[in-house]
This record gives sequence, structure tokens and C-alpha cells, in this order.
Amino acid sequence: QRIGQLGCWRADPVLNTVMWTGGVYDIVEMPEDFTPNLDVALDFYLPESRARIVKALEQALQTREAFALQVEVRGARSGKLKWCELRGFPHAGADGRVEYLMGTLQDVGDRRAAEERLRESESRYRGLAENSADWVWEMTVDGRTTYTNDRGPAILGLTRDELLAADVNDRVHPDDRERVQDILRRAIESRSGWREVLFRCRTRDGGYRTLESSAAPVFDAGGCLAGFQGVDRDVTERMAAEAELARHREHLEELVGERTREAEAARAAAESANVAKSAFLANMSHEIRTPLNAITGMAHLIRRSGVNAAQAERLRKIDDAGRHLLDIINAILDLSKIEAGKLALERSPVDVTAILADTAAMLAERAAAKGLALRVEAEPVPAALAGDPTRIRQALLNYAANAVKFTGSGTVVLKARVLEAAAESLLLRFEVEDTGIGIAAEDQARLFSAFEQADSSMTRKYGGTGLGLAITRRLAEAMGGEAGVTSAPGRGSTFWFTARLARVGEAPGAPEEAAAATDEERLKRDFAGRRILLVEDEEVNREVASILLEEAGLAVQATEDGRRAVELAAANRYDLILMDVQMPAMDGLEATRLIRQSPGSAAVPIIALTANAFAEDRARCLAAGMNDFVAKPVVPPVLFAAVLRWLSAAGGDGGIPAPPGRS
Repeated sequence: QRIGQLGCWRADPVLNTVMWTGGVYDIVEMPEDFTPNLDVALDFYLPESRARIVKALEQALQTREAFALQVEVRGARSGKLKWCELRGFPHAGADGRVEYLMGTLQDVGDRRAAEERLRESESRYRGLAENSADWVWEMTVDGRTTYTNDRGPAILGLTRDELLAADVNDRVHPDDRERVQDILRRAIESRSGWREVLFRCRTRDGGYRTLESSAAPVFDAGGCLAGFQGVDRDVTERMAAEAELARHREHLEELVGERTREAEAARAAAESANVAKSAFLANMSHEIRTPLNAITGMAHLIRRSGVNAAQAERLRKIDDAGRHLLDIINAILDLSKIEAGKLALERSPVDVTAILADTAAMLAERAAAKGLALRVEAEPVPAALAGDPTRIRQALLNYAANAVKFTGSGTVVLKARVLEAAAESLLLRFEVEDTGIGIAAEDQARLFSAFEQADSSMTRKYGGTGLGLAITRRLAEAMGGEAGVTSAPGRGSTFWFTARLARVGEAPGAPEEAAAATDEERLKRDFAGRRILLVEDEEVNREVASILLEEAGLAVQATEDGRRAVELAAANRYDLILMDVQMPAMDGLEATRLIRQSPGSAAVPIIALTANAFAEDRARCLAAGMNDFVAKPVVPPVLFAAVLRWLSAAGGDGGIPAPPGRS
């Protein structure tokens, strides 16, 4: 009969046979139709345990005495090591010869762990008591001290033996004695302890120390109150300090109140100024952009209607001035947004080659007007990258526009190359190299500060706010990189910044949006109406995923619980299951294991949805029986691609397709 993890066994060493009851099968994790011989049965034990078992069996056969061993068993399915107690005794026939051995096997892992924890706890707390900075003690109900650490004698100036022999009540200050005895009497009557009781205790030299005492009751095996265990802390200096503080509290509170009012006024003024600045910038941006749009628009219309060369030149100057004014507005707003911590980076496909080409195209007319050669030199960069292309282009344009502005003749070169390549990201370095006027070393340090230029006379000669480089550095830092310059007067400059971009899968020459749209269209075309079970405990994530899948033409049934998912999978047929991994009632790994045990659900593809995107998390999902892995936050194109891949694979022969990288 099964009693938890306890089973019986019978072994015949002569016939090399073994019989088990159900409990042994549970421990070794084998089905009950498994019929091992003695050698096979011993294989479930670790080598050291097996050797001791063989020796015990041999001794039992010789001495006819019972034995008991603690041994380690490895479960066949889980591979888990289990501490078990193996008991046995020989059974002799009428002739006195041992016919067989029999006994029990019991899983005692929990008991061993509890015993080990108890030993560790006793050792740890004994060490804590002996090394405590407070007085740790035990006493009987009648007030006799039975244990003290070294701190108690040190506080009172006594030896340990003197303290154990003394009546502590006699050392309590006369003014505190009645109160302390009353607390002890009530504790005995209520069979409870006390907390943070203050009293004064006399030392060897006749002085007094103030102690803060807390204690708990101790009961004997029969449930009777045996005494108390407690901790007393010497708070003499603390009480003196508190008394001193109390004498100054009124003045201090008044002073703090005054400072608080001043700080609150300063904070309110700062917030008001910040709100006013933001409102001013937003309002001025609108007020300036509105007429500026009319000015540049009308200039464009007039130029298209046909003008002579002098008029065309004047219109060009109007357009240049308008563009310059717009650049200033944008720079001020960007810097304000960065300083307020409101700069948000987008995550979109990044085409480095296109960014370089676009930047060069925007400056081509200005460079040609000055007779400058404008070139692009880029090393091969993977196409499947994600980041904020707008901010990368902005930072690069800040550098390139400055290079064209401050270069009188020669060349401006835009460059990009890979500095670091990791499995999930790349660190790219962008450079703008020019043959311009160059910058002295002492001026380079302040170039990237707001409203700074290398020489104040540059503002009069070349124009500009001095914000472009400051913004570029802030943008680079927001993108996980840095910014800097290498330059010398008369030898040109190389301005650079780095940015870390994420890898989003190999899709050379195909934008992510285009690939995603194709997958979504194929789902609508080829798999409309296919049944999807979505298991996700977070309501918003569940709603978003349901809408995405339904808009792709799929029939979605959603649940927030792993246990409910197992029930649904057993009662219904699904073409694919999307399984969240971390859920409160039953996690996705356990739910997947249970679903795989059901014959009707053994073939359904299961895709993990998880925020844990490391390699070991993927391995755990595959080991549990999942087929694929989609990391959160879920990118719709990635989700559509995974669903399409597994619906296509499962539609072939109805079996479970092999996970990626496995056969």
C-alpha cells in the first residue's frame, strides 16, 4: 500500500529477482509494469550508495541481521537526486536458511533538509548570541539567570560567573524596581513576553546603565512556562543624546520649518520658471513657424512663377534665412526636451547607407556652392538593425552642416563603421572629416557645451547658436554611445559619435515592415480561421495580442491561466498555442509539459511568449516541449513570422515540427 513516498521491496539474491510496491515505483519514477532484476534495481542508486547497499545485503545474508541505510536514488524521468532510507531484514525458512530479503524504501529528503536546517539554525543563532553587541540572556520564572553572553557582564562590570550567581532584580534602580517586577508578573500571568522596556541597572562601580529590554516566553515539553529569553541593549548614551536633542528640538523644528518654507518657495519658483520656459518655447515655436511657413512658401511660389536672376538670388537668400531660423528653433526645442528628460527614442529599422546618402544629398547644394567635394565612405554594415534613424540622421547632419560651414576649400567626408559586434547589437561609429579651419586643443573641451563655439567671433562670421554639438552629444549618450572631436588648427577636424543599434534578424535588402506585411497577408490568405489558444496573464498584453492575431484572420481563444490552458487544450483542438512563460497559478513551462502528455495535444505547435530573452531561457522553453520562442516586447512582424512558420510546418504531416536548431 502506498503511504506517500514509501514503498516495500522483496529481493531474492539467488534468483536475482526483485519485487516492488507502488511507492518504490514512485520514488524511482518508473511505470508499475517495469520488472527489474536485482542488478537493474541497484542501478537506480548512485555508485557510492550502491556499494554500501551491496555490502549491507551481503552482511544481512551472513549475520541474518536487519539493516538501515540512507542512500541516494536518481529518478528515471526527472534525473532528480533523492535521499532515501533503505531498510531491510532477511527472511529465513524452517531450515534456518535465508530465503529472501525484504524491507522498505522511503524518501526522506524533506526530513534530512529539515534536520540540516535545524542544525544550521542552532549553530547560527548560538554564534549570533555569543557575538551580539547586545546582552543576550535566559532566565527562569523565578528570575534566576541561566545563560548570558559576554556582553551582559561587560555592561555591568561583572564576570560571567558573578552575573549568573547574582539576583538581577537587586541591581535594578529603586525607582524602576516596582515597575519591572510588575511587568514580569504580568508576563508570567499572560504567558507572554515584553518589548522595549526601559530600566536602569546598577554596575560594579555603583553607577547605573540604562537598558532597553525585550523578551519572549520559553515553554517546556509539557507546555508549561519555563522562563524567558531576551535581549537587553545598553542605550545609556542614546538616552543622553536624546535628552540633549530634546532640549534643542523646539529651536531645531523652527529652523527646519523656516528652511523648508524657503526650499518650497525655491522649488515652486523653479517649477514655475520651467513651466513658463516650456510654455514660452512652445508658443514661440508656433508663432514663429506660422509666418515662417508663409514666407518660405510664398518665396517658393514666386520662384516657380518665373523670375530673373537677381530676383532668384534674393529669393534664395530668403529661403536660406528661413531654413536657418527653423534650425535654430528646432535646436532650442530639442535641447529643452533633452534637459527636461522628455527625449524618447523610437525603435525602427535603420539603413545606415541610406542615412549617409540622405545627409550628403541635403548638403550637396551648399557644398557645391562653396566648391567643396562631398563624399561618403562606409564600411559594410548589416542591414537588419533597429534604432532611431531620425536622431542618427540629426546628429550626423549637425556635424556635416558644421563641416560645410567651416570649410573654405577641400573635402568633407561622411563615414560609418562597426566598432563592436555582439549577438544582439552593434556599436557603430559615425564620422565627419573635413579640411577646414581646425580647432585648438584648449577650445575642444568646451565645444560640446550648450551655446558654446570655439571662438565668439565665429558667431559673427559664420552664424549659429552653438547648440548643434551639445545636442549631438546628448543624442549619442541617449543611444548608448559617446561623441568627440579630433582636430588641430589649419589641419581640419574629425567629429565623431557612436550609437548602439539592436540586431532584428537577418533580412538584407528587405525592410522589416515589408516583410511583416507579407507575413500578415499570407496568414489572411492561407490560414484564415485557424484556431489559436493564447495564454497570457496580463490583460493589456492579452488584448493587444488577440487583436493582432484576429486582424490577421485567425480565430483566437484567450485565457489568463496556465491550469485553464491545460483544460482547454484537452477539451479542444487548436492549430497553435501561444504560451506566456511566467504566470502566477501555473507557469507556461509546467502547462506545456502537461499539454504534451495529452495525446490530443501532443502535436500542436507551442510558441513561448516571454520577457526573458536570454539563451538559457530559450533552452528551458524548448526542453519543456515548446517549439519556438518570441521575446517581449512582442514586435508584430516577428509574431506574424513565427505564427506563419509554425502553422505552415504543422500543416504538412500533422506532427510536431522540430524546434529551430534541433532535429
